[in-house]
Amino acid sequence: MTKMHRPKWTSITVGVALAALTASASAEAADCPRKDALGTSRLLSVDAKTYPRVGLKSFPQTLPLADHEVVLTFDDGPNPPTTSKVLAALAQECVRATFFLIGLHASEHPDMVKRIAREGHTIGHHTWSHPFMARIPFDKAKGEIDRGIAADEMALHGVSTTTPSTPFFRFPYFESTQAELDLLQSRGIAVFGADLWASDWNEMTPDQELKLITERLAAAGKGIILFHDPKARTAAIMPAFLRYLRENGFHVVHLVPAGTSQKNADAH
Repeated sequence: MTKMHRPKWTSITVGVALAALTASASAEAADCPRKDALGTSRLLSVDAKTYPRVGLKSFPQTLPLADHEVVLTFDDGPNPPTTSKVLAALAQECVRATFFLIGLHASEHPDMVKRIAREGHTIGHHTWSHPFMARIPFDKAKGEIDRGIAADEMALHGVSTTTPSTPFFRFPYFESTQAELDLLQSRGIAVFGADLWASDWNEMTPDQELKLITERLAAAGKGIILFHDPKARTAAIMPAFLRYLRENGFHVVHLVPAGTSQKNADAH
């Protein structure tokens, strides 16, 4: 196993992390009030025709990221108590991310869905109820995809449609069938895996999660990173993780659908 360089990061306590999260979430990424903030370095327009499936943990292809470029993604929200803390941390550093929402949760918390979008983040889709998609019949899997998209769109725009305004999708547990992949590709919906993850579904302390993800990122050098915003430990480490990115020369790339201009992205 290759020896990983020890990353530059400061041990945190939950109390310190949560104190940092009280920072105002009103900062807009397009007009960052903090000159020393991490910021969002660039937009990356993703077209499903060019990148139908990305993420090296699941697929042979990933996004065209330069060394020390990262894409921040969050799954399974929204969950107001923790998602709001993640949003506050992102706003404090003027960083934009992509949130893959569970339709059931979106339907329960439409105001939080609107807030995610209002603060400049991209909303992707993550089924209605988060099942193991390769273990259910195709018709049921299609229903999970459609119902999830419709719930997210209803929460975001007040219109129930199975045509997503942002055609980004991630399979729960990264589990899919070829028929499901083909379905999404035929509909022009890009499927996202990940290049590395925080393993925040496992029980660990915030310090342990921070150490794990920073060491993995130091080894990988770049990539699509997976977190889960409903996890309290992830919300707790986010200010320190973003500080790690800033102090170690990483740049955050914000994903938008193909055809989205900078002006439209800022308005989004």
